[in-house]
Amino acid sequence: MDQQAFWYLENIDVTGIFCPKKLGNIDDTHTQRTFKKGEYIYLPEDQSDKIYFLTEGRVKIGSYSDSGKEITKAILSNGEVFGELALAGEQKRRDFAYVMEKTQVCIVSTDEMKGLLRDHNGLNLFLMKIMGSRVLEMEKRLESLVFKDSRSRIVEFLIDLVDKRGKRVGYEMLVRQFMTHQEIANLTATSRQTVTTVLNELRNKNILKFDRRRLLIRDMELLNGELVTS
Repeated sequence: MDQQAFWYLENIDVTGIFCPKKLGNIDDTHTQRTFKKGEYIYLPEDQSDKIYFLTEGRVKIGSYSDSGKEITKAILSNGEVFGELALAGEQKRRDFAYVMEKTQVCIVSTDEMKGLLRDHNGLNLFLMKIMGSRVLEMEKRLESLVFKDSRSRIVEFLIDLVDKRGKRVGYEMLVRQFMTHQEIANLTATSRQTVTTVLNELRNKNILKFDRRRLLIRDMELLNGELVTS
């Protein structure tokens, strides 16, 4: 789990709270489950009564418009929590959670989660910061959609991705488990063709390299410069 992305976990053992069996503790109120690629963990209108902690794999959170078009809201990876709106009064799910690859989650019921919040003071801050950061991220994406063109949105997305999940390797920044062009298009409200064009342009400028497994930013300063000039 990338420490820069999850700075709010510094003083709390989230894995031990959500997944006690993973650490050898016996607790029948927690469930660990593995999902196959292509499964849905939940769908819109499902009962909203569980919180999920992602320990392995990737999960896409999204919704459907009135016309049936899929809207991608987030793609989550190891160490992230989802389904947390069950604690905010959500009765039925408004979003779906789709498994993008073999995934393992620890599941806690809403009632049990309320007890954990009473027992672990740091967990309250952890969840508040998750909810707050997601609201800010959605606001940022909305502003980007309104005020920036497609190319700028894609470049900005790459910068944010490196900031959240990047690991320094010498003078370069590495992001493992890079997304597909279609996934990036869904998150930036652009087309797959536009994403491919922008990535190829940046690769030709020797700013980055990429394949299906990783993204390597060779020069962050140049990438930031592309945002200014795009």
